[in-house]
Amino acid sequence: MWRKAVLVALLALVTGYLYHTDPELPARMLNYISESLPQMEPSGSSEPRPPALEEAIARAWQTLITAPARRWARVAVGVNACVDVVVSGVGLLQALALEPGAGRDHEVLHSKEDLKEAFVHYMGKGAAAERFFSDEEVFQRIARAAAEYPGAQLYVGGNAALIGQKLASNPELVVLLCGPVGPKLHDMLDEQIVVPPESLQETDEPETCISRHHVLALWKRCEQWGSSRAPQANRFILSHDVSNGEMSTLETFVASLEEFQPDLVVLSGLHMMEGMGRDLWEERLKEAVVAISDVRNEVPIHLELASMTDRDYMNRILQEVMPIVNSIGLNEQELLFLAQSGGGPHGDLTSWDGIPDVGRVSDILLWILERHGRADPESEADLTRIHFHTLAYHILATVDGHWGNQVAAVAAGARVASSQACGLQAVDITKVVLKAPLNFHSSFSEPRESLAVDPTRPVTVWRRGNVSFHLTPVLVCKQPLRTVGLGDAISAEGLVFSELTPRPEL
Repeated sequence: MWRKAVLVALLALVTGYLYHTDPELPARMLNYISESLPQMEPSGSSEPRPPALEEAIARAWQTLITAPARRWARVAVGVNACVDVVVSGVGLLQALALEPGAGRDHEVLHSKEDLKEAFVHYMGKGAAAERFFSDEEVFQRIARAAAEYPGAQLYVGGNAALIGQKLASNPELVVLLCGPVGPKLHDMLDEQIVVPPESLQETDEPETCISRHHVLALWKRCEQWGSSRAPQANRFILSHDVSNGEMSTLETFVASLEEFQPDLVVLSGLHMMEGMGRDLWEERLKEAVVAISDVRNEVPIHLELASMTDRDYMNRILQEVMPIVNSIGLNEQELLFLAQSGGGPHGDLTSWDGIPDVGRVSDILLWILERHGRADPESEADLTRIHFHTLAYHILATVDGHWGNQVAAVAAGARVASSQACGLQAVDITKVVLKAPLNFHSSFSEPRESLAVDPTRPVTVWRRGNVSFHLTPVLVCKQPLRTVGLGDAISAEGLVFSELTPRPEL
């Protein structure tokens, strides 16, 4: 007992001394200790003591997450939908007779060797990615091998379908889903989801349209293949999906809105066009802009981004699409790629080093809203909201006067990330860990504000100009069961708890 007392006293003295040289160090030490050391057990108890920080945050979320005053009643979602074949990535590569080797990124996959190299590249980073497979015949062989692999499972796939599924879990919402939906996918969808007859396909049986299936190759945290070791669990998606790649149901989707009369429109699938080649995406993107512009002005549009590699294509989306939508959802890879493609701040970074620096993220979010959004009241752009998510924390950035209930919205997105990754309906604090920085800055460069996370009120708020930032940590699942569709669930949950601020009549 006396040894523990001496150690505690020594730790306090050292921490107090170091505070004078680095005031942020004690919080970082506490964060590290809470992640790294086993929890001490109370005397005479066999039950482990719950982690204090995680417990405080989970309890605070319950108080902070409140329904908006004005809820959505009807939400239209489109336009990518498919059946996902989910399988062990390493197991699939072994079944394809591939040997471990060096990793290398590929913008488009042309062979099994390309698949192996790209998978190893992203597995080593622990980062999610999605790539188009150009050779349909080879892809079909890979997809069949995936479907026949022991333990392979079929799930609803495609950002639009996944967002629709999450939205439909709210019984008060009516959800329209427009995308290429075959009978198998239709049977898997929530019964509350309405699919326009024009979106229904005659068949989605593997032997006739396995090309509309997407293969999701998963890896676990610390899983190793050859010299590549995954720092965290994630997935690699490959597809040869012409229907979704051409966004063939976009016009059908927009036409269906007149009858459905939604309060909110959610659009996804632009990333699928990237693999179809420049000639196609240049022409199709122009048509997409026209179609999106046809949506009634009073109906907000949320755009969900996904993994892309073509900087010209991403820059065109940044210049032409983002100004005509009201909200976007994206992760740390997509955010950095936006900065790299559009000449934004920190675009010289090749990748994030561990947990993305909050100040850098804040800089890029502000740049998007100032250059391509409505941070300037005189701007004609519509973009006023960005929901950013990374493993350790989420940020909701909004232009003042346009959105409400941001505290609840960002906390709800983080809560669903914590629970769904663990395969649970609620957060279990014994299965999660806090990885977010407890202290950070509002910007990477001066002038900047020093900020901190208060676990008892875990949404930190700051402003830059007329843009408000709401940050909350994520309680990261220690042993995630399923990360597929997590970003879609986060965005959907954040939207459910968001509301538009009524604009004064002129």
